[in-house]
Amino acid sequence: MTQAALWWRGARPRTLGAGLVPVVVGTAAAGTFVAWRVAAALIVAAGLQVGVNLANDYFDGIKGVDTGERLGPPRLVASGAATPRAVLTAALLAIGVAGLAGLALAIATAPELILVVGALAIVAALLYSGGPRPYAGLGLGEVMVFMFFGLAATCGTTFVMIETVTSDAWWAGSTLGLLAVAILVANNLRDIPTDAASGKRTLAVRTGEARTRVSYRVCIVGAFAVIVVGALVGVVSDDAGLTPWALLGLLAWIPAIRPMDLVGRATGRDLVPVLTGTALVHAVCGLAMAVGLALQDTVRPGPLIPGT
Repeated sequence: MTQAALWWRGARPRTLGAGLVPVVVGTAAAGTFVAWRVAAALIVAAGLQVGVNLANDYFDGIKGVDTGERLGPPRLVASGAATPRAVLTAALLAIGVAGLAGLALAIATAPELILVVGALAIVAALLYSGGPRPYAGLGLGEVMVFMFFGLAATCGTTFVMIETVTSDAWWAGSTLGLLAVAILVANNLRDIPTDAASGKRTLAVRTGEARTRVSYRVCIVGAFAVIVVGALVGVVSDDAGLTPWALLGLLAWIPAIRPMDLVGRATGRDLVPVLTGTALVHAVCGLAMAVGLALQDTVRPGPLIPGT
């Protein structure tokens, strides 16, 4: 494997959708497309995603959390493919690129607010597995993923487009947040044996396999329920709800069927399709909602009750 391919694998490109899809949805929720701002937001999302992946690789590698018993893809530090210093440097570079793109967005919009949110995102990226008390080991990873990969990513993108946050963005961000949490839950379910052995007490380790499988299904069903409830509220109030066009996101239930079934019985490496399948659900749901959000500005549905 070439060095470029090695680092590409280490960056975990399959996880990039969790950061990039909310940018697409947030842009659609804004109803306005400013090319350079969209590009900058995508750089922020990709940089933070790669940065947190490499930082997790570094910290879990030096702490012995990642070992040869791990069922997921090989890590750079744990496998010896790269030195810890090189991986940490790459993580900081990725986060630095994201920070520069975020700074440009801050200067163009609301510096204080964007800088505070950006700083919190960077701290969250580094402290997931780093620091004296990594919050992933405190069972708080799911909360932070919901906040930053759901609400902050989606609503933040909408804000840098139009300097306000629409109700569509809040509802869509909540949906994507729950699906991002489901991705993490599937990952942590697979890693329960190795995380427990290394002392990394994720929420999955703390609650056990049975409850983790239930929580996964709750996240998936909850994400689709948010779309439905938001659309119902939108029928009553355009300012508080979600456009009914976002119901296109329910198409993601089709790819959700297989991981929802597998999560109830799969163990070990058989859980990998649950993880990849959930990432697909996240992408399909987000992109379908983005199409719906874009359509609301071009296609207006007729009245629900004839004559009204």
